[in-house]
Amino acid sequence: MPGSHINDHQVRLYMKMRQTVSPRSAAACAAFSTATAYRLEQDAQLPSQKKAPRGRRRPDPLADIFDSEVVPLLESAPGIRAVAVFEEMQRRHPELPDGVRRTMERRIRSWRALQGPDRDVIFRQVHEPGRMGLSDFTDMADLGVRIAGVELDHRLYHFRLACSGFEHAHVILGGESYVALAEGLQNALWALGGAPREHRSDSLSAAFRNLDASARDDLTHRYDALCRHYRMEPSRNNRGVAHENGAIESAHGHLKAAVRDALLMRGSVDFGELAEYRRFIDEIVARKNARSAKRIDAERAVLQSLPGMRTSDYEEVLVMVTSSGGFTLRKVFYTVPSRLIGHRLRVRLYDDRLELFLGGTPLFTLPRGRADRKGKHDHVVDYRHVIHALRRKPMALLNLVYRDQLFPREAYRRMFDRLIERLADRMACRTMVELLSLAHERACEAELAGVLESLLATPQGMPDMAALRARFAPDPAALPEVIVELVPLSAYEALLAPRAEEMA
Repeated sequence: MPGSHINDHQVRLYMKMRQTVSPRSAAACAAFSTATAYRLEQDAQLPSQKKAPRGRRRPDPLADIFDSEVVPLLESAPGIRAVAVFEEMQRRHPELPDGVRRTMERRIRSWRALQGPDRDVIFRQVHEPGRMGLSDFTDMADLGVRIAGVELDHRLYHFRLACSGFEHAHVILGGESYVALAEGLQNALWALGGAPREHRSDSLSAAFRNLDASARDDLTHRYDALCRHYRMEPSRNNRGVAHENGAIESAHGHLKAAVRDALLMRGSVDFGELAEYRRFIDEIVARKNARSAKRIDAERAVLQSLPGMRTSDYEEVLVMVTSSGGFTLRKVFYTVPSRLIGHRLRVRLYDDRLELFLGGTPLFTLPRGRADRKGKHDHVVDYRHVIHALRRKPMALLNLVYRDQLFPREAYRRMFDRLIERLADRMACRTMVELLSLAHERACEAELAGVLESLLATPQGMPDMAALRARFAPDPAALPEVIVELVPLSAYEALLAPRAEEMA
């Protein structure tokens, strides 16, 4: 077309047509004039090859400092960010404008590509079926999940088969530990129905933190024993090199995104109890596994068979019950029935619970508490364990160390605050202890909490102990009528008579 420049595509088309037709015909096919065709016959260079290199339109603002100052800085600190280099140059040269930042970033990127240090190479792997399973933990605090109105500080233990993509997730209440790993891993293997030949985890640095040398060795031996029990070869990636665990690291993001989406569709992050939230996680993972069901079934066929039983997934500790009516373990005080004072108990420490034994006799299970991140002690208190002693010493409630944890529900705590405001300390403590005692003896903790809530809703509401005892007293109509008939004494003589004849 007259007045427009020809491009490389037209020239290539002309050269191709010129092999079979005349210059005039080839020029017509390429959509330019015959004169242009004859000019190309003399000089067949492409138009792009004839353009002169574009020069700078303004002076280089980095000409005086890049080679003399920036390059030595990049050579001495290879990992430094480009923005940090720019800020340092602005500190040294205040006249350097902000608009030069992008220019410096591009210049540094080009220098690193041409003269920078070698970078790490990630080698993609072919995963053999039944070969490798991977474990890791991922923090879920940013989702804001709440249990009974309290935000849940938790992690997910995440297991995945590298080949088929089978996944299993388990809610972990504490930090990364051997107990959490052992429980989550065994749950995953028994849900899968087999074990891979190799188990890969990270360096477990969080589990080893704050342990002395002997404790670290013991933890290493226990982890190795766990893998031997399932005939898996243990392996670990290098510390701080996450891509060596990439088959599960990338899956973390997909799982968290699926949980976040499911919470949005659910319309709430509140759950009534922990078991409900765990079922919620299990349903999400089950749906993910259903999409890979054929691959999982194919890999399941080549997995190793499971042993006859699970191995231990707990730590065992001996504790002494003190005169305070409980024991302290891992900066947490637990109450137990006072009849155990002075006894040494054997405690099996799980991630979310404690199982107590007296010798070989199982006693009961307690929920596991966690010390504050700043080191402040916590308390796990059951008011039923100490209510009989509080009835004898009600004033002990006033300054009790674990008073807030003693109240089983929020209504009890709020009622005690009102009693303290309106009654003398002695009377307030006595009334509160009677309320707790009533809740325990009549097994009406929830119902009594509802009554206290209604009283708290009125400005002058105060508990009437006589009315409450009558309200929660056993219903006489519901009690069975027992009629005892007394037999005459002569009946006993009739029974003894044959025995007396035999002895004679």
